[in-house]
Amino acid sequence: MNMSFFDQFTSPCLFGIPLILLSTLFPALLLPSPSNRWITNRLSTLQSWCISLITKQLMTPLNKNGHKWALILTSLMILLLSINLLGLLPYTFTPTTQLSMNMSLAFPLWLATLLTGLRNQPSASLGHLLPEGTPTPLIPALILIETTSLLIRPLALGVRLTANLTAGHLLIQLISTATTALLSIMPTISILTTTILLLLTILEVAVAMIQAYVFVLLLSLYLQENI
Repeated sequence: MNMSFFDQFTSPCLFGIPLILLSTLFPALLLPSPSNRWITNRLSTLQSWCISLITKQLMTPLNKNGHKWALILTSLMILLLSINLLGLLPYTFTPTTQLSMNMSLAFPLWLATLLTGLRNQPSASLGHLLPEGTPTPLIPALILIETTSLLIRPLALGVRLTANLTAGHLLIQLISTATTALLSIMPTISILTTTILLLLTILEVAVAMIQAYVFVLLLSLYLQENI
């Protein structure tokens, strides 16, 4: 019974072929396609407004050199947001609950920001490893600590997104299981747990959006340090 709670995090397969790639690419079908009604279509206008708002929020902490990353960061934000929200629908699979996928997004982008800094301003990038005015005896220890904190950033990005979404999905399944079990025994308590379940679902929608924003925002802050 306890193991069945984690079955929702197993990648579904069809004829032995994992469908995680299909679930990852499915949100792209929700984006507008060119047509004669691109401007007059209300849905396309709303999507364009949301994309513009997201881009503005992500580019605010960056200088002009960082605006070259606008397409990458905005696309990543829309991808994570779509996957997280679609994963809350019944009988769906959330690829962002897999640490392997989150690390495959976090590590290359973090490494790209680091290599950008080392190429454009190597002295300033390496200077972050040793704060100014550090006493001489503490220099080796601080360099080791700062290097460790730098290398652990992609792991923190992936684990944060995975842990928050996994915890939310487990809570929803636990409470929904309790609601179903209590329906025939204690209907009043079942109604109460149903209310809690609805409130938790609203909270999870907010968490799905916030975690996607935090993931991309931290990447933009890492980029700002290196440009």
